[in-house]
Amino acid sequence: MWVINILIFIFILGIIIFVHELGHFIFAKRAGVHVYAFSIGMGPTIRKFKRKNDETEYFIKALPIGGYVSIAGEEIEDDKKIPKSKKIQSKTFFERFTIMIAGASFNFILSILVLFLIAIIYGAKDPSPYVGKLLEGYNAYNSELKEGDKILEVGKYKTNSIDDLYMVLIETEYVKDGINFKVEDSKGELKNVFIIPTKNLELEEESYVFGFEIIQKDKKGFIDVITYPFIEFKNTIVSMFKVINRLIVGKLGVDNLAGPVGIYSVVEASVDSGFESVLTLVAFLGINVGFINLIPFPAFDGGRVLFLIIEKVRRKPIPIKIENTVNMIGFSLLMILMAIITFSDIGKLLGR
Repeated sequence: MWVINILIFIFILGIIIFVHELGHFIFAKRAGVHVYAFSIGMGPTIRKFKRKNDETEYFIKALPIGGYVSIAGEEIEDDKKIPKSKKIQSKTFFERFTIMIAGASFNFILSILVLFLIAIIYGAKDPSPYVGKLLEGYNAYNSELKEGDKILEVGKYKTNSIDDLYMVLIETEYVKDGINFKVEDSKGELKNVFIIPTKNLELEEESYVFGFEIIQKDKKGFIDVITYPFIEFKNTIVSMFKVINRLIVGKLGVDNLAGPVGIYSVVEASVDSGFESVLTLVAFLGINVGFINLIPFPAFDGGRVLFLIIEKVRRKPIPIKIENTVNMIGFSLLMILMAIITFSDIGKLLGR
C-alpha cells in the first residue's frame, strides 16, 4: 500500500509543479522571451528534443516530480549570445508581470477546477464548522453543546470556516483554561457554551481535547455548486494570510509547517479516506503553492515581482547580476528552511 501512496504523492506534486511551470512557459513564449528549456519531470533525462523553428529544448525526465522552465535573463551571468530583445528584462512591465504571476495563476485555476469537480461529483460543502459526535468522558459531552450546532465564534474570533476554527484551537495557551463557543442550533437559536478542555495525557507534547468532532454539511443546490470553489478558494487564501501572520508574530513555529515528508503523511491519510479527500488535497496544495510563490521573498515569484515594482518606481533597471544573485541567496535560505522542516517531519513520523 505504501508504494501506491508514494506514487500518488509523486503524481500530485508533479501535476502541481508542472502546471506552475507551464504557466511561466506559455506567457514567456507569448511575450517573445527566449526559453532555453522546458522539462517534464526532474532527474536523469529519458528523452530530449526540439521542435522546428523553436529555440526551446524539451526534456522528459525520469522522476515525475514536476518540471522547470529556463528563461533568458534569469541566469546570474549575462548570456551575450541571446539578443537583449529576447530577454525578459527587455519586455514591458505588464508582460514581465504576467510571466511572473502566471505560475501561481495556473495553480489557482487548477485548484478551482478541481473544487468544481468535487462539487459536481460529491456535492458542495457548507464551509462553516458544525459540531459532530460528542465523545463521552470529555467536558463537551456534558455541556449544552449539541450535535449539529453551527459554531459561529470561539472566544473573540469568528469561525467562518473549519480553518478558522482550527487556527484558534491550535493556540494551546489561549484555550487550555476554557473558552466560550457561540453556536447556532438547528432551530436557529443562539447560545453560548463555555467548555474547559481535557488535557491529553497520551501525548508528550502539551495538548488539550474538547471532546467533539468537527464536521461540514452538504449543500446540493445548483448555486451552491457554482459558488463552492470560489468560497473554498477565498477561505484557504484567508487562512494562509493568518498562518503567515502567526509565523511572523511567533504564535506558530517552524514545527507547524510541513515539507515533502509531512505532505506525504497527509497524502497517506487522504488516500485512506477516499478519492474525494485526494481531490481536496490536490486543490488545497495547489492554492498553497500558488500563494507561497507570490510571497515577496527572493527566489519566489513574488520576490521577482517586488524587484519589478522597485524597478518601476526608481525608473531604472536593476542589474541582472544583482537581482539573480539575490534570488540565488534566497533560494539557498529556502533550501536550509526546507531541510529543517523535513527533519522535523521525520521526527514527527518516527514519533507516531
